[in-house]
Amino acid sequence: MIHQDNGVFPAVCPLDCPDTCSLVLHKKDGAITKVTGNPEHPITGGVICNKVRNMTERVYHTERVLYPLRRVGAKGEGKFERISWDEAVSEITSKYKNLIAEYGSESILPYSFYGNMGILSVDGMDRRFFHRLASSQLQQGICNSAGSTGWKYTMGFGGGVSPEELVHTKLFIVWGGNIVSTNMHQLALIEKGRKEGAKLVVIDVHRNRTGQRADWFIPLYPGTDSALALGMMHILFERGLVNEQFMQEFTVGHEELREHVKTYTPERVARITGVPADDIVKLALMYGETSPAYIHIGNGLQHHDNGGMAVRTICCLPALTGQWLIPGGGAFKSNGAYGSMNGDALERPDLRPNPDARTINMNQIGEALLSLDPPIRSLFVYCANPAVVAPDTGKVEQGLLREDLFTVVHDLFITDTAKYADIVLPATSSFENTDIYTSYWHHYVQLQEPVIPARGESKSNVEMFRLLAAAMGFEENTFRDSEEDLIAQALDYADNPYLHGVSLDALKEQRSVKLNMTPKAHFLKSLSTPSGKIELFSSRMAEAGLPALPTYIPLIEGYDGEQRPAKGAEYPLMFISPPNHSFLNSTFGNVEKLQALEKEPLLQIHPEDAKVRGIENGDRIVVWNDRGRYLVNASVMDKMLPGTVVSQGLWWGQGGRNTRANMLTPDRLADMGGGAVFFSTVVEVKRSENK
Repeated sequence: MIHQDNGVFPAVCPLDCPDTCSLVLHKKDGAITKVTGNPEHPITGGVICNKVRNMTERVYHTERVLYPLRRVGAKGEGKFERISWDEAVSEITSKYKNLIAEYGSESILPYSFYGNMGILSVDGMDRRFFHRLASSQLQQGICNSAGSTGWKYTMGFGGGVSPEELVHTKLFIVWGGNIVSTNMHQLALIEKGRKEGAKLVVIDVHRNRTGQRADWFIPLYPGTDSALALGMMHILFERGLVNEQFMQEFTVGHEELREHVKTYTPERVARITGVPADDIVKLALMYGETSPAYIHIGNGLQHHDNGGMAVRTICCLPALTGQWLIPGGGAFKSNGAYGSMNGDALERPDLRPNPDARTINMNQIGEALLSLDPPIRSLFVYCANPAVVAPDTGKVEQGLLREDLFTVVHDLFITDTAKYADIVLPATSSFENTDIYTSYWHHYVQLQEPVIPARGESKSNVEMFRLLAAAMGFEENTFRDSEEDLIAQALDYADNPYLHGVSLDALKEQRSVKLNMTPKAHFLKSLSTPSGKIELFSSRMAEAGLPALPTYIPLIEGYDGEQRPAKGAEYPLMFISPPNHSFLNSTFGNVEKLQALEKEPLLQIHPEDAKVRGIENGDRIVVWNDRGRYLVNASVMDKMLPGTVVSQGLWWGQGGRNTRANMLTPDRLADMGGGAVFFSTVVEVKRSENK
């Protein structure tokens, strides 16, 4: 493909999105001129989002980094000079050898996430390099770790309802997720169901694009999701809408739960959540009396102090009603476990001489850079942009400003993080790489081969870490593995029966290969919980110091309907910063077409909250707390309950540090899984004196 100048070629969307769309790239005179969907893919069916439709704007962006760069200005200034790859590799590895000799290998920390979802881009040669280097380790808890841990405490296996089953569903509950913007093909399946009489209920703190399309939108106070689920359980047990036979056969703890939820009356839950008691009863009856009923658990609700417990509680609901036995019934948090690959073969943790090396949670990177003892003395950032995306970015910025911190960034652009780098290395786009992609929603593994040559002198993560390994003197053959070697090793995994039949040869022939989903028919009889059943009561949680039964635990920083801020409270508003429609976290934040669609950062504020502060629509306002300040324009609307303000999107490179929403968010960790708590944030708002 790479050598053909004209034609139509297969590709895969690399973004951190459940849909993992199959794409078609149109080439003319050696350049990609158009990105469209592949109509032959069974799930994504030729439909793609506007972000990916504009992917060429990113690949051929005039500001793309095409050569290695060395900093010549002050940190954060973004001034660099061009150097060669030989110079860059020599400078990095010489610095690393000196740091290891003087301070030890754990003075070096890799920082990465899933800016590119390719398996080789984030879980391959990079992991081998840092294991062999014996660096500090990064706990990647910024996205879904709290909710995934809560799900696994309850269900064991990290999989749920398959997309193909949704044709049967009669009730869709989207809980804490904006699937119009983040899972568009699931929305298409829901819309098909609605034409056949199915209903869509959306539960969220914000009437986002998905909430606006719902048959019934239910707003609630941030962080009160588990209370609402417990209130539903109260009604289900009280009205006899539970499946006793299912609970007897497939669960443990249902009798304890039956007693426990008696205290979560509709009246009490209404006070906590802000959802009227009659609506709580109506929702529970709708759920208990409709079958198949499906719950989509979004990412948003887990980004709270109690986020793991929220997911754990919601995913108990299908076990009470026995929906797991009915096609189209059950719940979904992530289906990523179905496609799990041979991580040991791919990442080679056996190369690490110090398996107990210190681990640093990526949510606390700012604090780690400022306070960790012994200090981090080098940061290697790839597939991530922590200066914008990490919590409490004021601390992150202070840490990145350290003159004694040697920072390397591998990226396509001079991001806000790259401005602080000592060395910037040019990264390939996904369309210039060989890689494989799985989905954490549908069940297809897809192969990406290069469609265009690497632009400028850019290199993939695999190529770059091969170079660095050679320069460090790592002699193991594993560092000479090709991309095809890595793919074959990842797929060679007998422990995962869902991978049976997925091979490199099959991917080369078909491009998209479905997992072997046969074992799913018996998954309830082989759950990986200690009891082998759905654990409504979890002894493991009790051993970890958590409530063994689903329990509502108020936020550390925030309010519910019972515990409203005291009169005169310094920070009386809850601040939520969900993704916007045209960016994916900070990706596409510098693409002009998409910037024009989003226009500018806004703060949505309820008319009641705006009135008492003298704020009118369009006013320039400042949002602040003890962590920082955020300057935006006011958008006065009633899309959330009073007391909650919402600012969508992560913006970078515009207006400096005071236009970063994460200046305000805390770097505390969630109740489980080391997850982030972006949405457990309190602020105050006022009109800005600066227009």
